[in-house]
Amino acid sequence: MEESLPVKTIGDGPPAEESTALARDGGPGGLISILKGLEIEKSLATDPVVVALRYYPATSGSYAPLPPELAPKLTEYLRGRGLDQLYTHQRAAYDLAKAGKSFVVTTPTASGKTLCYNLPILDAIIKDTDTRALYLFPTKALAQDQLAELYATIEALGEDIATFTYDGDTPQDARKAIRSKAHIVVTNPDMLHKGILPHHTKWVKLFENLKYVVIDELHMNRGVYGSHVGNVLRRLRRLCRFYGSDPQFLCSSATIRNPAELATALTGKPVEWIQESGAPRGDRYFAIYNPPVVNRQLGIRKSALGSARDIASRFLEKGLQTIVFAPSRLATEVLVTYLKDMFESKPGSEGVIRGYRGGYLPLKRREIERGLRDGSVLGVVSTNALELGIDIGALDVSVLLSYPGTVAWPKARLCRSKRRGCTLHLAAGGGDRTWVVQRSGHAESETLAGRDEASAHAERIAKSEDLMVPVIDSSESDTKLAFIEVP
Repeated sequence: MEESLPVKTIGDGPPAEESTALARDGGPGGLISILKGLEIEKSLATDPVVVALRYYPATSGSYAPLPPELAPKLTEYLRGRGLDQLYTHQRAAYDLAKAGKSFVVTTPTASGKTLCYNLPILDAIIKDTDTRALYLFPTKALAQDQLAELYATIEALGEDIATFTYDGDTPQDARKAIRSKAHIVVTNPDMLHKGILPHHTKWVKLFENLKYVVIDELHMNRGVYGSHVGNVLRRLRRLCRFYGSDPQFLCSSATIRNPAELATALTGKPVEWIQESGAPRGDRYFAIYNPPVVNRQLGIRKSALGSARDIASRFLEKGLQTIVFAPSRLATEVLVTYLKDMFESKPGSEGVIRGYRGGYLPLKRREIERGLRDGSVLGVVSTNALELGIDIGALDVSVLLSYPGTVAWPKARLCRSKRRGCTLHLAAGGGDRTWVVQRSGHAESETLAGRDEASAHAERIAKSEDLMVPVIDSSESDTKLAFIEVP
């Protein structure tokens, strides 16, 4: 009988006894049987292709009562949607905003981060109609997605809260009305830099009454681009001081190591960090997969695209709604072609596999997003365009092709599978860059591998100065894996 990788349970309480993935499913088929099949596969080098498998048990939500000082219309609206209480992180965000403090919230995708800033802002505008807010989103697609939800909320409230998008697509004849009437202006850092700040004399009403600035997907603002955004925000604060306002910054971000430090550096103001999520979460599996060796003498591994196609097809054949994150537009289109050939050959199956990337028309992107939410789209292959909080519902499986370069990106993508979900990380990349995973000489390596073969070679890899990317060191799982680039 083949030896199986033990599954280490990650969560609160005493450690559970180790067991194989199959033991967690009472019947054949479905997600667990696929993981079991991958778990026992070996390459020509007799190494298992699944080098890590982790199980995260479901967690229940933690809640807090609605703020007693909340505007009555907002209280009525929330209770009408069945929300008699908030998640604890949403209540913490409201309390900080009302106390005049800036904050950054880093709870997982689909944990209700949008309400963290919408609730205090709408409450402030209802109580004082002169209040103004500026929303900054990194992409126009994300801005439109969030704007649709905001429109629906304002319409249900029955309040006259003027909310407009101001970007390169805004008609010239509408811009004057937006400058004078908008309570909430939705834009992006580039438009703020080129279309708003240089023409501040036309935006006097906004700058005089600007109370809140929302920065969504804060983690996007890093490196050279982040330094530019930081300078734009400094100009914004300088103009606000000139016009007599001092806005708070309400930020949201994917899971990164130092969100408060990043937010403070960008905004120039002290920022509180809301880290603990009160949202419930379904049980989840996380696996890391090395494409198998197909030529032992030359050390050649199976194509990463081919591996992604084969793995995604296993989940799709079981009817599991799956998203595959590809590293480029070309890889996205190739994988879509492969999967369409496999799953759209029967009459009536057209459209169950879709691609999603920049360059698609907005109407087509909205159609794909609706299909993912209502289940008519079974599988989607995407670039990082679907990583940024766009509402696509609760998927079953996320397949990550290659290593994105930072630990934050896999964490953002794995949150796309939220029910009894699975994230499978394909460690190899295509083209002239191939990534593989080695187990390091970490104290938990025997738990990770179930064997005593955490060799000194792997330990040297983890400590090597030639390591091309950081070692993943997850405090949740006590797992240390080194991603190395094969020349």
